[in-house]
Amino acid sequence: MADAEDGSPELEIKSDEDWKDRVKAEDALLDAERAAESDAQPSPTEEQSSIADEAGERQPQIDAAQLPQPEFSTLVGLFSTQAMVSLGLMGHPDDGQTEVQLPLARHFIDMLGVLDEKTQGNLTDAEAKLLEQSLHDLRMVYLERSRAE
Repeated sequence: MADAEDGSPELEIKSDEDWKDRVKAEDALLDAERAAESDAQPSPTEEQSSIADEAGERQPQIDAAQLPQPEFSTLVGLFSTQAMVSLGLMGHPDDGQTEVQLPLARHFIDMLGVLDEKTQGNLTDAEAKLLEQSLHDLRMVYLERSRAE
């Protein structure tokens, strides 16, 4: 270090101009190592591809290409299907067993009711008719099942 004019030591700053090149080279080396590792491992098939659920068990990963288009009718169908399963009209997707769960059925029917209220005046005729018919049919089955219990 050199002394400044006032006698205090002067700090010398050395700049390493090629640090950017070294960082790029290190990144390229890491990328090459990762690529070599992934090439060495077989790519998972749809059956092998999975994600961990809350219990740590592996579940099949969902292929986004197989999902339906996000449309209003899909949303109505989703809630209607859940209500039908809860009313015992359809078997549960996991085991095919039917079970009547009226509180759960009512929840899904009420969800459709909320959808009906919040979309008033914003639906096409076909969408409004689908929602109205679904609500009517599910409410009639609900009343029938609740009277039977």
